[in-house]
Amino acid sequence: MIAFSLDAQDGAARAGVLTLDHGVVHTPTFMPVGTQGTVKGMTPEELREIGVEMLLGNTYHLHLRPGETIIEKLGGLHGFMHWERPILTDSGGYQVFSLGDNVKVTEDGAAFRNHLDGSAMLLRPEDAVAIQHALGSDIMMCLDHLVPLPATDQALTEALARTTRWAARSRQAWLTRRRADEQALFGIVQGGTRPDLRERSAAALREIGFDGYAIGGLSVGEDASAMYDTIAATAPLLPAGQPRYLMGMGEPADLLTAVAAGVDLFDCVLPTRNARTGTLYTRRGKVSIKQARHKDDPAPLDETCPCPTCRHYSRAYLNHLYRAGEILAMRLNTYHNLQFYLDLMRGARRAIVERRFAAYRRETLDSFAGDRQAEA
Repeated sequence: MIAFSLDAQDGAARAGVLTLDHGVVHTPTFMPVGTQGTVKGMTPEELREIGVEMLLGNTYHLHLRPGETIIEKLGGLHGFMHWERPILTDSGGYQVFSLGDNVKVTEDGAAFRNHLDGSAMLLRPEDAVAIQHALGSDIMMCLDHLVPLPATDQALTEALARTTRWAARSRQAWLTRRRADEQALFGIVQGGTRPDLRERSAAALREIGFDGYAIGGLSVGEDASAMYDTIAATAPLLPAGQPRYLMGMGEPADLLTAVAAGVDLFDCVLPTRNARTGTLYTRRGKVSIKQARHKDDPAPLDETCPCPTCRHYSRAYLNHLYRAGEILAMRLNTYHNLQFYLDLMRGARRAIVERRFAAYRRETLDSFAGDRQAEA
């Protein structure tokens, strides 16, 4: 089951409600990445406490370990990881792309070697749908052919055409599954940074027909201005009455720029990965908590943040935990960074509803850029 409606619009920015089999998602929203069926450092109970409405799971990694058969037998991914709210699963396409020269893409699918045991594997569009069907996610993604940028016109055109053919195969496989009425399927727009190819890709996917549409193939080597131009050109090509998803990005500026273009859903590993390396987001910019200048600082990380990390612990304590290699450092840092990202999106939604998104975006980014000394 999937339904999407708009509560408000401010310019191109949208505030919507996405209804799925496992619950309601208020957009724009950020989905924490749970690669292995877990968001590193956080329990499902803690994710619920900070207001996470939807998670992302990784098809490739869950297929390798523990395998979709085990997960399906134990109640699907929702039951397996004790998460009753919505889940979106990616197709595995990005993970295959990240294998570089170790993968061979043909019309049939992507052939590569299992990074765990070296065994030969083939991931076809039909396989990606079958795996996600077994996982029981609320939203599944088509397998796409992703190429790094910069790329030749020929490489981009061939990847776009293959992505379109794979999308048609994915939809046919999805239609044969018994839970097709419960699990939504999204197509992925490719085309690099060329507006004409993005337009061609979006038109072809609209013709096939999907429950929602994703903008893929960005943040893979292009500069920020080209990335932003591509998002702004692509989002209006997608149906206004269906959810729009920007895959795998990004920094706060990336998210707010994409919201301004009309994107609804986001995911990225940055807030959790940066938390584990001691880089924390605050309203005044990034803070490298491992720096010596925080060693005896009694102040909270961010005095405006409601998370337990900021309410109960000093920068000095966070610095100590990180330098001592304590597990609690990763947990408290992750808790805070996810709170920051969720609050960023909640603030964007309120601003759209109140028709003041442009001011919210400007003020937020100006504030975030105000403490550049914290970037190191």
